[in-house]
Amino acid sequence: MHSFSKPLSCSFAFLVSLTCAVAQDPATPPIPLPPVATFSIVAFDPIAQEWGVTVASRYFSVGSVVPWAEAGTGAIATQANVNVGYGPRGLELLRQGLTAKQVLDKLMAEDAFDGKDGRQVAIIDGKGNIAAFTGPAAQKWAGDKQGKNWSAQGNILTGPRVVEEMGRAFEATEGDLAEKLFAALKAGDRAGGDARGRQSASMLIVRKGGGRNLNNDRLIYINVDDNPAPFLELRRLLDMNLAILYQDRSIKLFNSQKFKEARAAAIRMSEYQPESSLIHGTLGVYAYFAGDQDAALAEFAKAKAMDPEFKLHFENSVKNRPGWQPLLNDADFVKRLWQ
Repeated sequence: MHSFSKPLSCSFAFLVSLTCAVAQDPATPPIPLPPVATFSIVAFDPIAQEWGVTVASRYFSVGSVVPWAEAGTGAIATQANVNVGYGPRGLELLRQGLTAKQVLDKLMAEDAFDGKDGRQVAIIDGKGNIAAFTGPAAQKWAGDKQGKNWSAQGNILTGPRVVEEMGRAFEATEGDLAEKLFAALKAGDRAGGDARGRQSASMLIVRKGGGRNLNNDRLIYINVDDNPAPFLELRRLLDMNLAILYQDRSIKLFNSQKFKEARAAAIRMSEYQPESSLIHGTLGVYAYFAGDQDAALAEFAKAKAMDPEFKLHFENSVKNRPGWQPLLNDADFVKRLWQ
């Protein structure tokens, strides 16, 4: 039988510092670990082939405990009277080809630690199958709700409306999985969220080869560990992350001479970082190569208004991007650009 790593026997509860004794009287019952009271959603985008988890809690660094995901394998949220081992072990079982329900059953059967009836876990496998469990001893309000390709769950919430609103927002939101997950998390917070308040939030999304640099399946992994306004900070980090991802996509498309597609990706990039002069300059370059000089000049005008030194910065950028050189060789366009 597989044995999980035993949960830490000493922890910090919010507002109260607990100190572990070196030796404990056997007759004294152990101090229970604080629950990972949280609301989360696990989801799958079958078109983009992305799996994700997002979570928020009145708990320090919830992202280090709850979310687990592997591209092509699935995603898991483990919380409440949490056994963190459900994450790596669950992914291992999914990798072996077990369905979400089979993995859940096996995790529960293998769990030899105290407090199993207070656990909460949701699993979505590589094909989008869903399984979830909320133990009868999970602190109220606790529960879960499923829809097509998603499961929302939480404990110590203000009521069932939290997970209901998360599901509605997920299904009503268009676009990237990241935006759907964030909308769900915000809806859960607006519906009451964690009854104790706010402290941390996290988002993890995976896709084969989707991450930055080389050999990286982590499309998004951002964490707000301790912040009085974790949703604002998570949104700020998500905007930065998505801008970088669209920038990377636009560069690859441009290098493949897919100029219209590169421009479309750059437009998405600029939506997430509208105050960046260099991003507007890049969008101007892509508009030029896509054959729309008027739009290119409009983007360059925005960039120049944002940065008095933009001409110098742009010319330095071109030196490292030989693919942009034809723009500077177009004397008529350059004249219009800097006049």
